[in-house]
Amino acid sequence: MSENVVVAGVGMIPFTKAGRSESYDVMGAKATRQALADAGIDLADVQQAYAGYIYGDSTAGQKALYQVGKTGMPIVNVNNNCSSGSSALFLARQAVESGTVDVALALGFEQMEPDVEGRWPERPHPLEDFVKVVLGKYGMPEGPLPGAALFFGAAGNQYVEEYGIDPKVFANITVKNRRHAANNPYAVFRDPLTVEEVLGSRTIYGPLTKFQCCPPSSGAAAAVVVSKEYAKKRGLRADVEIAAQALVTDTPSTFEGDMKRLIGFDMTAAASKQVYEKSGIGPEDVRVAEVHDCFTTHEFLIYESIGFTPEGTAEKFVLDGQGTYGGQVVVNPSGGLIAKGHPIGATGLAQCAELVWQLRGEAGDRQVDGVNVALQHNLGLGGAAVVTMYRKAGA
Repeated sequence: MSENVVVAGVGMIPFTKAGRSESYDVMGAKATRQALADAGIDLADVQQAYAGYIYGDSTAGQKALYQVGKTGMPIVNVNNNCSSGSSALFLARQAVESGTVDVALALGFEQMEPDVEGRWPERPHPLEDFVKVVLGKYGMPEGPLPGAALFFGAAGNQYVEEYGIDPKVFANITVKNRRHAANNPYAVFRDPLTVEEVLGSRTIYGPLTKFQCCPPSSGAAAAVVVSKEYAKKRGLRADVEIAAQALVTDTPSTFEGDMKRLIGFDMTAAASKQVYEKSGIGPEDVRVAEVHDCFTTHEFLIYESIGFTPEGTAEKFVLDGQGTYGGQVVVNPSGGLIAKGHPIGATGLAQCAELVWQLRGEAGDRQVDGVNVALQHNLGLGGAAVVTMYRKAGA
């Protein structure tokens, strides 16, 4: 149980705007082939596979992987909202670390359409209790509920009220992530934006404008994880390992009326603490991170919940440029969800791919200097937070 797991291969296809992609099975198969080729193994070598997605029928993972081959291995389909991809990686890592298998595949994909709301209106919605918390504090907004922006906009509202900051500061995160995405050929949005352009886009809810929200996107990514012993036996690349990983879900604090806790502040803090303690690596040691910036207000709060800066100081962290090149830690060198895109099932594994490339020194113009460890944060409301610490072998 103490043996670290090696990320032997990763694969990812360029993300696209919703409604403009190939079908999910084609995208998933392409990402899988890339990850297998990167690892230097065949699908027949994989002993278990986990496929993350949320917009699709049962056994969509089989549909995608059967295009690569039909080996008879167990395939498990994973739906954990926006953390589905990292949940698939968590299960694959756990299977290898426990000694159950030597080789596991985590695949994530999503074929999204511009309008993604309104599934199963006759059933209880998993987030209905979350909605009640927001409405209990801020009341019913004018017009229809603004989807997930309701929760993250409310968290931004509360932070502004609590600390008296200028809500315009949140727009700087979009500007930063667009600037990072300019160097990422996999990103949907690579054109720069100014703070004025971000703030001038249509208001969605609270401090959030359109350009502060991640776009519905399509895409796929995958990772092959193996035991160190297997990598050595097969002569596989073993230079990136998972030093620690944690998955946590909500506690009663989520629903006690604090908007930042409603969007996972406590989950992120708890998962981060587990990872820091298990890996022996602290937030002060991290120079590159991929975090779940589904909205600017969320990335802003993650700076505090993950420990990059103390509570109440994220405004200074942003304005001082501590989250970009030349600062304390480069957050979302890929462009993040806001610029790279957010094909939900693929997001966690796209984060994994970016950080593996960073640790290998293969991130091109996005490369962060002197990277020995890398931190990943992926969160799904409803809820599940996955935090993963990657380490360069021997570091």
